[in-house]
Amino acid sequence: MAATSLNDSPAFHRLQARHAETSAITIRAQFASEPDRFQQFSMHAAGLTLDYSKNRIDTTTLGLLLDLARERAVEAQRSKLFAGEKINTTEQRAVLHTALRAPAGQTLWLDGQNVGADVQAVLMRMQAFSEQVRSGDWTGRDGRAITDIVNIGIGGSYLGPKMVCQALRSFAHPRLTCHFVSNVDGHDLAAVLARLDPATTLFIIASKTFTTAETMMNAHSARSWFLQDGSTGDLAKHFVAVSTNLAGVTAFGIDPANMFPFWDWVGGRYSIWSAIGLSVVLLVGFTHFRAFLDGAHQMDSHFQEAPLERNMPVLLAMLGIWYRNLHGSSSVSIAPYHQDLSLFSGYLQQLDMESNGKRVSATGEPLTIASGPVIWGDTGTNGQHAYFQLLHQGSDLIPIDFIAVLGASHTLPGHHAALLANCFAQAEAFMRGKTADEVRADLTAQGLGPVAVEALVPHKTFPGDRPSNMLLMEALTPATLGALIALYEHKVFVQGVIWGINSFDQWGVELGKVLAKNIEQELTGLAQPERHDSSTNALIAMARAAASSK
Repeated sequence: MAATSLNDSPAFHRLQARHAETSAITIRAQFASEPDRFQQFSMHAAGLTLDYSKNRIDTTTLGLLLDLARERAVEAQRSKLFAGEKINTTEQRAVLHTALRAPAGQTLWLDGQNVGADVQAVLMRMQAFSEQVRSGDWTGRDGRAITDIVNIGIGGSYLGPKMVCQALRSFAHPRLTCHFVSNVDGHDLAAVLARLDPATTLFIIASKTFTTAETMMNAHSARSWFLQDGSTGDLAKHFVAVSTNLAGVTAFGIDPANMFPFWDWVGGRYSIWSAIGLSVVLLVGFTHFRAFLDGAHQMDSHFQEAPLERNMPVLLAMLGIWYRNLHGSSSVSIAPYHQDLSLFSGYLQQLDMESNGKRVSATGEPLTIASGPVIWGDTGTNGQHAYFQLLHQGSDLIPIDFIAVLGASHTLPGHHAALLANCFAQAEAFMRGKTADEVRADLTAQGLGPVAVEALVPHKTFPGDRPSNMLLMEALTPATLGALIALYEHKVFVQGVIWGINSFDQWGVELGKVLAKNIEQELTGLAQPERHDSSTNALIAMARAAASSK
């Protein structure tokens, strides 16, 4: 990883000069002068098409961005990632989520262990278990088949499975419904349990250590709920674990045969490919889960092998660098035009912001340049009627990633054409804008007088020149979804390399959790209040008073 600051990079200095040279050139003007712009700036990989022609770039700018990628040793770092080197330096861990989706038979040794063989062994167990549940051979305490699956986890053990199950719901088993609980707020779990029959419910407790505070509180509450009508002997039929803590799992009442492990080289936000994906396997079946892994592996292979000029994750990453560090864009909006991808923006928030939301380099030096942007968004066309106003006419430049699926999985006439029309039109509108002269002509044609026209012109003028990427797939399938997620994983990795940070730790989540343990004991009377600031002391006192009045 590059040791010097990005501000000291010769390639970055050339990009700064290029930005100054081209700042007055609009994307609209570039399309007018380059009729083949789409052919120049689009590509295909792993079942996805990327149209990046609606960006503030030309071939010279793109070349300079790729020069920066080479100078910052993206290719060398990529090799270390796939080789299993311990690039997570603060935790001394390899980062091998790519090994989770490698085909059977691929060997990768890590600390004397064949990681590939370990992964395939867990996958075979997941397959066997899922086939039992899906066929109805696995029954609950009264002999009925399982109908509901409750995944209890938090962070990557929640966001990934929930997003993927939603995205692949058209492939779901007709008898099974998946529910997801993460929040320690009891309203979350209570609302789910109220809809369930304990005799036909299977709980998945997803915690690597089996000590995660929020997950275990929810797990024990679910266990108590189950035991209101069942016995401890029935727990093994209704609870399974994704964990490595055999003693903790056994003490909980889960049969050790139904503990599905994963490894410390699997980060939480990269864990959907592991046993954390058990709920996905149960819902859609192992064949579709294998296709999901294969789609991601196709993107892995493309990322490893394609030259930087035709490398989809690298291009997405470097475009992001162009806007974050040269144009001052502090956020990126994700706009999936497919309802089944409604949770994708939230999933990317963790993937990107937990990975690259860092203020120091991998060597501990304070960064002198902005790192990870804020990731946010919603499904089209909902976003159009919520925050697109700001994207079109707000004062900030916010790049947008549109995601669209050419084929629908429903048969309702007219809907999909209307959806795609909105998606393509918004991307065009962000690029073209609407000039004051165009507004005047429209308003005059509507019969408005000169005074009324001039009063409205500033309000109806759109600056345009708002950059976007368009990601297309023929259909939303397990394979294309896998490729899409892997694309963004590698994009985040490349940007972390450019900024010189460790994208694979997350110390920022720890401080609040440590303080919360102390305050929880103070709230429940297990400890005397410590000396906090006046605000925290007052809040604790109010909460204690409210609890004592009940």
